[in-house]
Amino acid sequence: MYQSNSAVFGLALVCLSLGGCGEPPTTIQTDVIRPVKSFLIETTASGAIRTFPARIDAGRKAELAFRVSGVLKQVAVKEGDQVQAGQQVAALDPTDLQIVYNDRKANFDKANSNFTRAKELIKQGNISKMDFDKLEADFKSSGAALKAAQQDLNYTKLTAPFNGTIARLNIDNFEEVQAKQSILVLQDISELEVKFDVPENLLRGLTAENRESAKDDVTVSVSFADIPGSSYPLTFREITTQADAKTQTFQVTYTMQRLKSANILPGMTAKVTVDFSKFDSGSKVFSVPASAIVGDYKLDPQAWVIETESMTVKPRAVTVGRLSGENIEVFEGLMPGDRIVTAGTPFLVEGMKVRLMPDKEQALQRPEDLKYQ
Repeated sequence: MYQSNSAVFGLALVCLSLGGCGEPPTTIQTDVIRPVKSFLIETTASGAIRTFPARIDAGRKAELAFRVSGVLKQVAVKEGDQVQAGQQVAALDPTDLQIVYNDRKANFDKANSNFTRAKELIKQGNISKMDFDKLEADFKSSGAALKAAQQDLNYTKLTAPFNGTIARLNIDNFEEVQAKQSILVLQDISELEVKFDVPENLLRGLTAENRESAKDDVTVSVSFADIPGSSYPLTFREITTQADAKTQTFQVTYTMQRLKSANILPGMTAKVTVDFSKFDSGSKVFSVPASAIVGDYKLDPQAWVIETESMTVKPRAVTVGRLSGENIEVFEGLMPGDRIVTAGTPFLVEGMKVRLMPDKEQALQRPEDLKYQ
């Protein structure tokens, strides 16, 4: 009995020395300053400038092909040649089609002669109406066949539909080609297209009323990495109304005149800068790194906001939308100017002091994802 009471008394002393055995200690180590990676929800003014990677395309382009099959007899151009509308660029060997034409021409001449005589005979009553109708049908049928043979013969010559440059030859001379097989690519680069993709959350705020005004109020320019200080204005052409199935982005096309000071060609890359400062779509959707959104004890989404004056963190409930790649949409709970933690959130407690990691230590983010939508 004595040993039992001693053991109980010893356990009580241990509990008292540890501050109680009923609950774990809740002391927060406020002296610990944790380094964190962060993300700034930019204000409307600073987030009005967006940049996108772009690609250059020809203002007009066409893949030219013969409408009949045959052996390529002549290629009259080389890659890079300038051609005029109507200029012959290639030709097939017309021998076989010429034979077909000659045969149908003979049939037509015969049918034409018979029909001409039949018109006189029908007037004199020396031929029945049935025979006359048959000769008339033969005349019309042979005429149509002759016209088709003449068209096929004309199709052995390939001409340029507009002024442009031979961008690529897809076949060598004397090869057998099939109808509609691509022979060459013709491009008109007097005007260039600048194409880039924009995320769906950027277009969600556009309504039928402000869609047209956005074309005039949004300023767009293009620059090239190998041309220092370059910035050229663009003119809106079109935007797709169906998102790409893989990227969930919409393709926007602008145009620019060909530069005399630089050789800009289709296929080259560029950077497009879009200035939304004169246009307010009314959208309050933010695209933030998905790692910044975590669940609270109820598994409701929240973000850890950094109080910039005290450099402490505080959780804030948010309403989230669609996850797109490494980013997620936030509809409510955040405001422009908020800075949120993007890494290390499981180790944070309310009121903990933090310090921002240097930019070079931050995870690489795409510039277009760091903007206010």
